Amino acid sequence: MKHRLLFIILVIGIKSVVAQNITAKLIDKSSKAPIPFATIKTGEYSGVISNEEGYFTISADVQENTPLLISFMGYGSKSLTIANIKALNYVIELEPAVNQLDEVYLSNKKPNIDSIIARVKRHAPKNYNTDLRQYDIFRRVADYVDFENLNFEIDKASQVKKQQLEKVNTDLQALTNAIMNSKTVQYVDFKGTLYTQTKDSTKLIVNKATKLLDHTKDFSIDNVQERAKNIMLRYLDTTKTYKVKTGLFKIEDSLSFAEMKKEEQEAKKEEFDVNQLKGGTKRLLRFSRFYDNSFLMTILNPRLYDYVIDDITVYNQQLTYIISYQPKKGKAKYSGKLYVSDDDYAITKITYSYFENRHGSKLNLKFLLGVKYEENLSSGLVLYQKQSDSTYQPKYINHESGSYFYVSRDLTLIENSKDRFKLSTDFTIEGSNRSKEELLITTTKATTLNDYNKVTQQKKIPYQTLTKFDNTIWGSEETLEPLQEMKAFGSEGN
Repeated sequence: MKHRLLFIILVIGIKSVVAQNITAKLIDKSSKAPIPFATIKTGEYSGVISNEEGYFTISADVQENTPLLISFMGYGSKSLTIANIKALNYVIELEPAVNQLDEVYLSNKKPNIDSIIARVKRHAPKNYNTDLRQYDIFRRVADYVDFENLNFEIDKASQVKKQQLEKVNTDLQALTNAIMNSKTVQYVDFKGTLYTQTKDSTKLIVNKATKLLDHTKDFSIDNVQERAKNIMLRYLDTTKTYKVKTGLFKIEDSLSFAEMKKEEQEAKKEEFDVNQLKGGTKRLLRFSRFYDNSFLMTILNPRLYDYVIDDITVYNQQLTYIISYQPKKGKAKYSGKLYVSDDDYAITKITYSYFENRHGSKLNLKFLLGVKYEENLSSGLVLYQKQSDSTYQPKYINHESGSYFYVSRDLTLIENSKDRFKLSTDFTIEGSNRSKEELLITTTKATTLNDYNKVTQQKKIPYQTLTKFDNTIWGSEETLEPLQEMKAFGSEGN
């Protein structure tokens, strides 16, 4: 009996060792440079994407002998098994597919760019039907803040002892130093299913969510103001209540220390608003959709953009035109490349970024209201995958946005008494923020209106807070392979 039990334990142990996720790297055979955003299909309509550093991870659920098809624009496709990947020491080389074009060039006339763009627009309704779909998704958002200038100055302190005032200023200076010396970044990951009825009607079911951050480095503008307020309150009479005045706005509700503690307890609830997660996901999807005045239909407007055929390549055994575009008129903002299939005139990949000296929303009320803001970064790419119904559905979306900000505010705490004692400070905060969003769609399938109506979206979803990267948190689920900076998060010296 003991021997049999030992045998069972050994078998279970061996299986647990074997059933591990496999991480590998894609590189160019000649240059040895990493190949980012390649498609690795684990099934006919499922799979993952290599990250910016060329790495990808295959779930432990994928069988050892399952063929994995690796595809990247301009390279020959490669079919491998997990056993093959292990034999290659987890480094896979891809070769350019230049030789496959010889026959194509001999049998085709020089393409007309205006005709190609017109056909892309004409075929779009058939190629990109996204109504009544069910998308299994993994989404990652990385938020960064870099501060250039931060200043606090106490300009009024009635009925505050000199010793207390010195402590306030010391603590405010410590907060300033902590912010200026910090590298503020946080990551939010979640996995779930997005159901679409139309482009505007969607529902999201979240299965699991995590937040990776260092609470001591949470320095959003609102958080900085909140910390400064709490420092000031620390040296006031805790038995009193206070009104808060900031900038041009006054909060009429009284602020007491008891209320502060209650708010702190509420803030400790680790939950996401599912509507907010859905809203961010919908915004990302809009970069991949074709409808009147959408982002992509604007890019395909020949009155706004000029187009040039840069090259012709082969992708998934299909002739593909590589077309660069840039603004023709001032109100057009983007430049990038379109990858168009000659077979059905579908865009299989698009890249975009702000053209030189172009930007998004801009507000400059620095001298009037102490606010300045400019969206100065918007770039990304969209990859599509052809489905069994011949439509093209988004497989991966990467969008990076950023802005410059300047805020100068006064923050005053006024005691609710006949004496109206005050403690006031002016603070200036200036810097830039950047957000990097990624959406991986692992599987896509059509659904029905009846099935859509049966879905009930959650209101809140709990998330797990992490202070250090944990590569086991998602187990064998198909996700996005993190970059090295995320893997190093929370380790010593980071």
